[in-house]
Amino acid sequence: MNSKIFKTFLISALFLMLGVMPTLSFSQENAKKEESKPFDPKEVVFEHIGDSHFWPVSIPLMGEHFISLPVILYTDKGLEIFLSGSLLKEEGKEEGPVYKGTHYNYKLEGNKIVAVNEAGEVDKAAKVYDFSITRNVASMWMGMIILLIVFFAVTSGYKKNVGKAPKGIQALLEPVILFVRDDVAIPNIGIKHGRYMPLLLTIFFFILINNLLGLVPFFPGGFNLTGNIAVTMVLSVIVLIVINFSGNKYYWKHIFTPDIPFWLYPIMVPVELIGIISKPFALMIRLFANITAGHIIVLSLISLIFIFKTAWMSTVSVPFVVFMDMIELLVAFLQAFIFTMLTSLFIGMAVEEHHH
Repeated sequence: MNSKIFKTFLISALFLMLGVMPTLSFSQENAKKEESKPFDPKEVVFEHIGDSHFWPVSIPLMGEHFISLPVILYTDKGLEIFLSGSLLKEEGKEEGPVYKGTHYNYKLEGNKIVAVNEAGEVDKAAKVYDFSITRNVASMWMGMIILLIVFFAVTSGYKKNVGKAPKGIQALLEPVILFVRDDVAIPNIGIKHGRYMPLLLTIFFFILINNLLGLVPFFPGGFNLTGNIAVTMVLSVIVLIVINFSGNKYYWKHIFTPDIPFWLYPIMVPVELIGIISKPFALMIRLFANITAGHIIVLSLISLIFIFKTAWMSTVSVPFVVFMDMIELLVAFLQAFIFTMLTSLFIGMAVEEHHH
């Protein structure tokens, strides 16, 4: 058993090492091209953990390429749709080109598309609302497609193998599904757990798939979806809505008329109302902070090679990166489990019947 664990760990480490090497080779090539420009680790880190109108594709020995994503702008004069490649900054230039649209001219400032006048200055009178398909949106759709393919395959397997032992992807995922049901949903929610299993399984696998894809440093991975606070906020708002719409009369009685002396109501009722918001808020911050912190640490360790400007630093940096990636692999599963477990716990508190 120990030898199997060691082999699994070794294979995972080698896979992660192979994943790190394209990133290092690309970064080293960029460093050679931009010797005159000092290396800015902050720019590298924030470029990775932030959203973007482009999806970078790093190919060893061939440099970096970008996949253009659709730009959808709603302005006070009408709709504008074009590809983000029209705004891509050319090598050696400080600013990207100006795209001449139907209603306004546009350019990219930082990571924001703004309308500009003929002189290239920001047109403050123009109202531009950005509904573009950014890297985070595209990666979220990709995660959803993978999720649908996996679950349709599992469903098909159950229909075909009625009364038979599971096999294939069904055999791989059935223990995980049973774990979520038997060790997460039933202990926390009780007999009403069946109503919430679709939600809990969707949350668990959505977070897990995107956490794992975020660890892959080359296309189609390498994004930071679950480290985007907007995504974790939407997940938390969904949990907030489900909790409060599931709450029974005892749940609301505990909030507005708890069994305490009347003179404590002015203190306890506001505290309980704050608790309604603070529970999903904690879910949002926990997932966002843990995933983002892991990406920042890995990128910071890689950046040490270019800060010290010596390949010898890789003998220290790369082993630490592989070690951190192994920790992040654990965190990917752990954060999906914690978010799902706490969701089921909060739902269980809302639907729990009063015991005399």
